[in-house]
Amino acid sequence: MATTKDRGSRRRVDARSSVERIIAAGRTVLGKGEASLEQIAAEAGVGIATLYRHFPNREAIVRAVLEDILETDLLPLIERATDAPDSRQALQDVATQLLDLITQERGLVTFASNFADVAVDVLQRFSASLHPLLERGQQAGEIRSDLTAEDIPRFLVMAVAGLALPGTAPSLRARFIALLFDSLNPDNATPLPPLRPGEDDLRTALGNVTRT
Repeated sequence: MATTKDRGSRRRVDARSSVERIIAAGRTVLGKGEASLEQIAAEAGVGIATLYRHFPNREAIVRAVLEDILETDLLPLIERATDAPDSRQALQDVATQLLDLITQERGLVTFASNFADVAVDVLQRFSASLHPLLERGQQAGEIRSDLTAEDIPRFLVMAVAGLALPGTAPSLRARFIALLFDSLNPDNATPLPPLRPGEDDLRTALGNVTRT
């Protein structure tokens, strides 16, 4: 006879299985372009009520899919990049791969009304993993010394906001990624002004741009 503890464990396993199926379905459906929560629920083989229980809105789906992309596809690249001989180029390769991954999920950027806000939140969680790469690049004189690991997620979101829109050609992304990363070069770099309290919230700035 199943105990209360057994039933609780089974519910947790079932919930985890549902969440994993919904995230996988989100990547599949968003990869096709236009998407709806109903389409994602159908692809996952769950009812819409189950989807809403775990993901109450579109932003929650986008956050989970983006976290899955970073955990499964980008984080291994970041870890391998820490041993690369050219740290700035390795960081640029990470940014290029991030843009490629996001644009492959063609509906990801347009599915949520505040994609930039969600992207900042998710990418900030990865700033610690970027720190060794940044530190090696600074020690080698490849990356300006006044950049911090906390700056990198914001730096990447600037690229995502401008270059991950559906229909952006890979050659155009490569061109402007190269221009953007030239700003990390320490040669002739203008010192970065210090941040003032309350003025470091890129999410608010990007959210204002997205809503206009």
